Amino acid sequence: MDLSIQGLWSSMGFLARTVTIGLLFMSLLSIWVFIDRFLLFRAAKKQSLLFVTKVGNLLKQNKLDDCINLAKQYKSSHLAKVFSAGLLEFKADSTGGYNVIAAAKRAIERATAKTNAEMKKGMGSLATIGATAPFVGLFGTVVGIINAFKGMATTGSGGIGAVAGGIAEALVTTAFGLFVAIPAVWFYNYFQNKIDLLDVEMANASSELIDHFIKTTGIEEK
Repeated sequence: MDLSIQGLWSSMGFLARTVTIGLLFMSLLSIWVFIDRFLLFRAAKKQSLLFVTKVGNLLKQNKLDDCINLAKQYKSSHLAKVFSAGLLEFKADSTGGYNVIAAAKRAIERATAKTNAEMKKGMGSLATIGATAPFVGLFGTVVGIINAFKGMATTGSGGIGAVAGGIAEALVTTAFGLFVAIPAVWFYNYFQNKIDLLDVEMANASSELIDHFIKTTGIEEK
């Protein structure tokens, strides 16, 4: 039996080929999500570092318009999005007509939730692939074993030649399922840790911004 990739593909039945194609699609999807999220988080980290080094001095001088304009320049920064939402709400009415601190806090919470949702795009796909790829491979394994028994029934013997094709299908789909699932789980855990870290950064930045508003207006948060 030809054990090359082309030979194994030629020996596979329709169901085994369908399983293999499905696993290949899942693998490509997980790689695409990894590249997309990796570039997003790298840009967020880089732009946020640049943003925080500049916005601090502007806040100390109470130059809110300059802070807002600065935030617009760093569209990939998660911290810039949070600052922008809070500053815009605070600037809308800082005369004390209503509790502007509480309003700014709610605006920041909305921006944080929206940013968090944007960062989690594709994470569901990674989790699904990591959880289901082994079972898809197991389905191919079952199909391969069935084909092996069919080969035995057709030839009337249990020789290696009768079962080789089915066993090859079973082993290939099992290995491919694990090959797809393991990186997907690793990608998911890696990015989940990144998201948790960015959430902490947004929470800390939000707290510092609210403290600045309280010091500026003298209005206590309610």
